[in-house]
Amino acid sequence: MLENKSRKFDKLIRDKIPEIIEASGSKAVIEVLDDESYHKYLNAKLEEELKEYKESCNIEELADLVEVVYALLDYKGVSPEQFDAIRTSKNVERGSFKKKLLLKEVIVYIQD
Repeated sequence: MLENKSRKFDKLIRDKIPEIIEASGSKAVIEVLDDESYHKYLNAKLEEELKEYKESCNIEELADLVEVVYALLDYKGVSPEQFDAIRTSKNVERGSFKKKLLLKEVIVYIQD
């Protein structure tokens, strides 16, 4: 006798996940999102991937995080090259994080 079990999800998935699920003998029930919902779920996925990376410090989770960033860029019509130019510009203007600096306090001097 074939038993029917179901697991419920409400999360954005990579494009090939339904095929992978079907290849395992299960059935994937999916929905194609409209743009507004897609943006909402991308933001949720960004938080999910960041949380997973922070918990594991696994490079694969960091790669997932970057994949979501690329999806957000595509959604906003920004190419990876444009994004890198923005990143580089900020790096030139404000620096990077290579010096491992931690700001502890700012003392403001006021003249009388």
